[in-house]
Amino acid sequence: MKLPTIFIFIFALIAAAGFAQSNGNSMTAPVGEPDANNIGDKPLELKQVTISDFEDAGFWEASMWQDVGYITIKTMPGNPKDKEARDSQRIKDERAIRKDDTWIGQNVLGAKINFYRRGNNEFTIQAVKPIPIAGTTKILSVWVVGRNFNHELRIIISDFYGNRGELSMGKLNFSGWKKISVAVPPRITQSDFHFTSKEGLKFIGFKVVCDLDEAYGTYYIYLDDVSAETDLFSVQNRDVDDMNDGW
Repeated sequence: MKLPTIFIFIFALIAAAGFAQSNGNSMTAPVGEPDANNIGDKPLELKQVTISDFEDAGFWEASMWQDVGYITIKTMPGNPKDKEARDSQRIKDERAIRKDDTWIGQNVLGAKINFYRRGNNEFTIQAVKPIPIAGTTKILSVWVVGRNFNHELRIIISDFYGNRGELSMGKLNFSGWKKISVAVPPRITQSDFHFTSKEGLKFIGFKVVCDLDEAYGTYYIYLDDVSAETDLFSVQNRDVDDMNDGW
């Protein structure tokens, strides 16, 4: 085989491999974003649902250690401009449930943190009552304004047995609104085959772990629309004549 022919043959193999890879399912989500289809068992009835739209600050409680500072929360008018485009199906479903074809949400939740001094500080924003999430949750998301600080946002959940845990959603070192997400690892128990009516997690709230170099002065953070991608197969296929164990 002549030398030019060898080069042509190798080039053809490389091109074919690249074409096969580009037509596969290995890249089903943008880099850095979790894909619900690749977390744990393959979902059968995957759907994005709203956990809270943060329309009323009265449903939330904020706290931090009193010797390091104080926190205030407030309902603020506003909306992420990209929310309707990024969450179009969820918003469409919400409008159907609310019987309001124009619903988009009018408010967000703002928090103002005043630090007394620099230190290893943290604060939490929690629902007055934990919010159950139906089905098997694959991904948790929230819209947030981080004000370009190196603080870390964590979401607080409880598993099927009530064990409380935290999942890191990453740093808040960005400007403007951003939707950030975290995959729920399969090691977190969400069901027990003995109890089919209690499946799912509970959403408790958020914790912000402050960066030591930036935990001073005044800090602002804004939250909107925490949601979940969840597999609702067991919920939607439950026998209509089955008894409810929640009494």
